[in-house]
Amino acid sequence: MKPFTLTNNEQTDADVKLQKEISESGKIPGHIAIIMDGNGRWAQTKGNVRIFGHKAGVESVRDITESCAQLGVKHLTLYAFSTENWNRPAIEVNGLMKILVNSLKNEAERLNRNNIKFVTIGQIERLPEKCQKQISEVTELTKNNDSLQLCLALSYSGRWDITEAVKKLSKRVQAGELNPEEINDQLIGAHLSTAEVPDPDLIIRTSGEFRISNFLLWQLAYSELYITETFWPDFRRDELYEAIKSYQERDRRYGGVKNGYSKSVSSSVFNKIIS
Repeated sequence: MKPFTLTNNEQTDADVKLQKEISESGKIPGHIAIIMDGNGRWAQTKGNVRIFGHKAGVESVRDITESCAQLGVKHLTLYAFSTENWNRPAIEVNGLMKILVNSLKNEAERLNRNNIKFVTIGQIERLPEKCQKQISEVTELTKNNDSLQLCLALSYSGRWDITEAVKKLSKRVQAGELNPEEINDQLIGAHLSTAEVPDPDLIIRTSGEFRISNFLLWQLAYSELYITETFWPDFRRDELYEAIKSYQERDRRYGGVKNGYSKSVSSSVFNKIIS
């Protein structure tokens, strides 16, 4: 495994110290998923058109990706473009596609030097040919990296993901490879686009909206949520640290009881209580 190294000497001594404190204070999420929201509104508050906010958001992607790698986060999934986003004005969609192509060109070598693997999920075939070509090149360039896996969800929706899994399972049943009675949670998860990675431990949504917007619907069943009023272009590593600290303070019970809780009750007393 190649070590993560920050290439442009941007990390301060104070930041290194803070990251060390966070790492020592509790468990670092293995998988963080982020709904990057608020680019357009951020731009409008500054008197600019919406696309200006999308371009500014690239800086946040870079900072959050590198800080996650430095902290030892293994998977970072960013909701970059949903299937519903195709309904936006053509000029905005075209602008987003150009930003995607330019960003991947500009960041490819930096991702590779920093040992970050780049992957995508979603209906990539719906993207313009230039986008598909650039995605393929960066994916190939970084395929052997193992510090952090950066996944962009592009032309993605949770309902699409589950629908595709159902189609795959149906074909297996039809082919006689699978009995319907054998289908369970694990098998469905194994047919989703995220089958190779663990479910997110922490999901962050910027801009203060309290919804998950058709993102990783199956995978987020037990993820911890962190909502911030901050628009995505202003969301940087300091606020990421706050989100991780909040995560570290929580007791993840997965439907069970609080850690360390135990109180034995005899069967007679138990039956008396519930009768």
